[in-house]
Amino acid sequence: MSEKLTEELLDELLGSPDVDGFLRDRTEPAITLASYLQQLLDEKHLKRVQVVRMADLNETFGYQIFTGARHPSRDKVLQICFAMALSLREANRALGYADAGRLDCRSRRDAIIIYCLDKGCSLQKVNEELYRFGERTIC
Repeated sequence: MSEKLTEELLDELLGSPDVDGFLRDRTEPAITLASYLQQLLDEKHLKRVQVVRMADLNETFGYQIFTGARHPSRDKVLQICFAMALSLREANRALGYADAGRLDCRSRRDAIIIYCLDKGCSLQKVNEELYRFGERTIC
């Protein structure tokens, strides 16, 4: 993605003479979860229908997430992340666009999820690991 990193934006904000100028000069289109997921589908050459099935989502609900018609829970976004085999960075961006709270390794449950994302585990495998450690499964 060509979007600016948070640190770059912070430098621009702090270097701006006033907040009005910073906000006025930002012409970047707002990125939504739906647009980000579509970009990932295109980059990874994935089909939405396959991702929805692999994520174990109801087809209608999954379609609504991908079109932006429904706001998914954090776990629904994680289901999609595992179905798309996203990296930790990609998953955290998706969670951020969904306003669902990024993964934090200080949380025991999140640490297991982060580990499984990094190792390329399937949705089934991460659920098995969460269950094994007595944590709530993703689905």
